[in-house]
Amino acid sequence: MVTSHKQQKIRKHLRGGKKHNKGALNADINVTPLVDVVLVLLIIFMVVTPMITSGVQVDLPRTVNHFKKPDNGKDIIISVTQNKTVFMAGRPVPLKEVPRIVEEEKRRFPDKTVFVKGDSRAIYGIMREVMEALNKTGIEDVMLGTDEIKSLTAPKVQ
Repeated sequence: MVTSHKQQKIRKHLRGGKKHNKGALNADINVTPLVDVVLVLLIIFMVVTPMITSGVQVDLPRTVNHFKKPDNGKDIIISVTQNKTVFMAGRPVPLKEVPRIVEEEKRRFPDKTVFVKGDSRAIYGIMREVMEALNKTGIEDVMLGTDEIKSLTAPKVQ
């Protein structure tokens, strides 16, 4: 019986000196499932976020000296497709409307930069017209989108 009495004292000490009532509710919050859910959501966002890009998907020209700029949402993105369609904010826009829209955006958000993503198969003329339209707005700093050449060999010229 001595061991039993000792065990009871140890249990009482571990409970903080309180008697244990078998019918009492346990008010401790189990945060393990919450942490599991939060970690799964974090992993999902980490995987999906790089896949989210602004603008329209175009086949960008490839360059060796590629500057990687993160998409921080602070750019006015103009995409030009192979079939001469101009997109802004993912919507097709007539070329004559580009200067007006860019001026409005720059007036509202002066910190925004203009980022032109031209399809590598687009005709030079449409890209020149987009650049002229941007020149009419007085914008001096335009970034052109490119993709990085993965291998060390030079690209084939068509």
